[in-house]
Formats: sequence, structure tokens, C-alpha cells
Amino acid sequence: MPVINRIADFATDMTAWRRHLHMHPELQFECHETAKFVVKMLTDFGVDEIHEGIAKTGVVAIINGKASGPTIGLRADMDALPMQEETGLDYASTIPGKMHACGHDGHTTMLLGAARYLAETRNFAGRVALIFQPAEEGGGGGQVMVQEGILDRFDIKEVYALHSGPGDAAGSFYTTPGPILAAADTIHIYITGVGGHGAYPYETADPVIAAVGIVNAIQTIVSRNNKAYEDLVVSITQIHTGSADNVIPEKAYINGTVRTLSKSTQAMVHKRLSEIVAGYATAYNVTAKLDYEYGYPATINDPEKTAFAAEVAREISPLVDDARQYEMGAEDFSYMLEQRPGAYVYVGNGDSAGLHHPAYDFDDEAAPAGASYFARLIERALPVV
Repeated sequence: MPVINRIADFATDMTAWRRHLHMHPELQFECHETAKFVVKMLTDFGVDEIHEGIAKTGVVAIINGKASGPTIGLRADMDALPMQEETGLDYASTIPGKMHACGHDGHTTMLLGAARYLAETRNFAGRVALIFQPAEEGGGGGQVMVQEGILDRFDIKEVYALHSGPGDAAGSFYTTPGPILAAADTIHIYITGVGGHGAYPYETADPVIAAVGIVNAIQTIVSRNNKAYEDLVVSITQIHTGSADNVIPEKAYINGTVRTLSKSTQAMVHKRLSEIVAGYATAYNVTAKLDYEYGYPATINDPEKTAFAAEVAREISPLVDDARQYEMGAEDFSYMLEQRPGAYVYVGNGDSAGLHHPAYDFDDEAAPAGASYFARLIERALPVV
């Protein structure tokens, strides 16, 4: 079956919802107006329960089916990015320095569309938990919602999420079993030496030379310590030191990101970074401290649930790729997938600007497909006997 007819009937409404959200972006946990909008829509749809204030501005709503059964969670993120929009659209962001550049306005709209349909039809045996999450773009709102107990509180057995996918045909789908996105960790290295006059370097302990040595050595982790068949990214993105051409500074700072797909690779990188920093500190007679900051874990799809999600997607679109190459970006839906089986799936956004680009815009043509996917997933997973 293609897009569900009833959802197609209110596609124009979904476009209006999405563009309203696009015009009023909010950051991280401060999704107050977005949450109010979501609650108003859910109230109008007649869902059975609405629980607010989870992870500050998160919302969980419950829809009961025609018969008893397990609860499945459907998640959409709500927050925007601290960016200036450059689309020139008549519904562009009205808030300077904030925009929906990652499709969260579309994700929220697709889940609202599914909610409207499921509240009307209730053609399933069990419950749906609609999870509207703040702070995916930094802040780890998904982790906070898990820590605040939503999975146990609402007895959620499985969890699913959708994300916009620029470059693929609007309304198509793609995913992959196992890792689909990487863990994202942050490196902070603080080096302290002895500063002095640039003309008399022998009177100093130069943190600049130590920083250069450490950065060069870090590049060997991928090429010499990691197994060739395991993907790994270690990128140094900042070096800060010095203030004048004739002064050797006292301090230097190095910053970067580590992207891994397995905990064993993650542990290896942490170990090697510690060894490199300590070794070069000794070699250059400086002190150096590594602060390894663990971020979002890898997003790992359950193979069985991913195969099921792909089956459902094929009911909506003939364009489904269920063996797409994983990517080294990160996503805090990973915290929910660590606790419950489920799948993270992309819905194509057409030939649009990329995610986190100031010219990005969610394609409203994709919304009915995404809403239909969510709805059919529930009907298929919780059939009425």
C-alpha cells in the first residue's frame, strides 16, 4: 500500500504544522512553545494520556488500541540549531540565530500525523507511546528521558525513530541492521610548560612543540593501532596557544572528536590517547592532562526489528534500502536503543541542502510517507486478532 489515504487527506494540515514549527525554532531543553503546540495538537486528536515536563520540555502521550497488548514507543526530536537561516522562504525562522536545520520540525510533524491517524482508527492491540524529545542537538535529551524512567514508567517494549535523509528521493526510506551511527566523544588536552622569550627557547619548556608532537602522534591511532576493517575517526579540530611572535607561551590546548562504532575500539582510542599524552609530556618536559569526554554512544539497530521496519517501509514506498552504509555522525536515540530493541530509519528528503546547512529545509512531501510508516508499524506490530 502507498501512503495511507486518511493521512494523505490531512497532508495540507501537516504542512501547516511543520511550517509553524519551522518559523518558531527553540534550542536544546528550552522547547517550551514547541511542547505547548504538540500538547494542543495531541489534545485535539483525543489521545488518552499526555505527560508533560519530562526532561524539562519533553512530552509522552499514550494512545490505547482496541485491545490490550504491549506498548511500542515512537520518538521524534523537537529542538533546532543555533544557526542563522539562509533559505529565504516565506516561512523561514522568525528567531535570529536559530533554525530547524536538521529536520526536527519534520520529525515532530510526522509523529503528530501518525498520532492523529492512530487516535482516530485505533486499529491495533496494545498501546502507542508518542515520545516528543528535546535536546538532541547537544544536551542528550534522549539520555535524560531514559534516566527519568520513561521506558519503564510507560512499559515500552520497543522503540522506533525517523530522521530526514537529504539526497534520497522524498518519501523513500533507508536503514541498516547493527551500527547505523557512531559514538561521538570529545578530546580535551591541556598542556602546561614554561614560557619565555622566543629568542631564548632553551630557557623554556615549550608547550607548542609538545602540542605539535601530540597531534602528529594522534594521527597514528587510526593508521597503526586500529584494525583495518573497523571504522574509526579521530579528528583534531582546535589548537590554541600563544599571543605574540616573540613569546613562547606557557600553555597550549588541543581539542578534537573521536567517532567509533564499538566499545572495544572506543576503549583502545582512550588508552592510546592517554599513553601518547603522557609520553610526549615526559619527552618535552611539560605537564599534560587528557580529558576524554564520553558523548552519545553508537546508534545500534536491532537486526530483527530493522528487518521488520524495512518491511513496513516497503508498504509505503518501493524505494527502500535496508543495507545502507553506516555513517560516522551521532544521535542520542542511541540511549533508547541501548535499553530497548528497535530501529532508526531515514526518510528521503529529496535533492535538498544537507543537514546542519543554513539552506536546509524539510521536504513537506516526505511527511505523509513518514507518518504512514509510523502508523503502519504500529498496526503491523500490534495486530488486532
